[in-house]
Amino acid sequence: MATHAPALEPLLRELAPQVLGAVTRRCGDFAAAEDATQEALLAAALRWPAEGVPDNPRGWLIHVAARRLTDQWRADAARRQREAFLFPEADGEPVAPPPGDAEQDDTLVLLFLCCHPALTASSAIALTLRAVGGLTTAEIAHAFLVPEATMAQRISRAKQSIRSSGLPFELPEPHERADRLAAVLHVLYLVFNEGYASSSGGELQRADLAAEAIRLTRALHASLPREPEVAGLLALMRLTDARRSARADAHGALVPLDEQDRSLWDADAIREGIALVSAALPRGAVGPYQLQAAIAAVHGEAGRAEDTDWMQILALYGVLRRMSDNPMVALNQAVAAAMVQGPQAGLDLLDALESDGRIAGHFRLAATRAHLLERAGARGAAKALYLIAAGKATSLPERDYLALRAARIETDA
Repeated sequence: MATHAPALEPLLRELAPQVLGAVTRRCGDFAAAEDATQEALLAAALRWPAEGVPDNPRGWLIHVAARRLTDQWRADAARRQREAFLFPEADGEPVAPPPGDAEQDDTLVLLFLCCHPALTASSAIALTLRAVGGLTTAEIAHAFLVPEATMAQRISRAKQSIRSSGLPFELPEPHERADRLAAVLHVLYLVFNEGYASSSGGELQRADLAAEAIRLTRALHASLPREPEVAGLLALMRLTDARRSARADAHGALVPLDEQDRSLWDADAIREGIALVSAALPRGAVGPYQLQAAIAAVHGEAGRAEDTDWMQILALYGVLRRMSDNPMVALNQAVAAAMVQGPQAGLDLLDALESDGRIAGHFRLAATRAHLLERAGARGAAKALYLIAAGKATSLPERDYLALRAARIETDA
């Protein structure tokens, strides 16, 4: 029995990587499976609003995608028969897809497939964000701080590399899995970030995307329970997502961390995150996700904003900065330095980022400088930078928040 169709986008986003994984496992051709999956998702988007969502929507999508593949194979077979008649040396038969369990969730396998050695790390991450995370090319380009056209070419080349590599659709051997794990974790981290703080559009956050990243990371942690960075990433996600309900007011406007109602924070998520990172840190080989989780834990343990142990956070950012060349880490380190040593210390650290092409024109650099200038009493300069940052922001809630900060300075002056 079919039910009335709800808003379909979250459901289709959740099912897309599962369907793509199942279809890829059956046919062994990632590119063909992706095309068939996209056609099945389009068919669902057109039919389900009128007909209702099937009782087994995942099975429906897999069936439609498999039928699209079968039709394509038949068309290819007919073409080859015609070619064989005209050109006898061009023979060959299509290979039927192997049977598979339609109920098996192949998303983790798909995750590792997209991160295989045939691809560069950046291409693997971009492709997986598209195939597993369901992000648009524009969203991925924003995450990588590159133009959308550049990212589109990167994803296209990644698909071609997978098509020509001939690697099987299965989890890699343990020694190969370790090599791919860093890229897999980076993918999950970026998917979560896009869900927690949307880079564009009218929504501040996309809970379905963040929840899918947490689900996948939890599954990965269950498979690799002794891997400290997997535990660290899951801890980071849980500790960060714990603040989700307090990040927006009743009208959907952004509420900064120091103004949030901490009674709205998810205490269970905070306890789980602290337990995860506390168990991971003593195992050695401390990595960036464990350090970020430790920073998030310090925030989570503070009952009030003024209780935050900024000295500890600054020390943790110092360690993180030494192992990471990420400009966003340097940005956060500057904020922590300002909280401990005064606004000018943070502004001095920001000066070094002005020559970093990855972030020099990014709205977050302008917004952070505006925030520190406001704390230093340079209200006119802060207002100008808030407006510049608002003009560059692609997320409407962030744009509105920055414009409001500028307006408040004008009102209070």
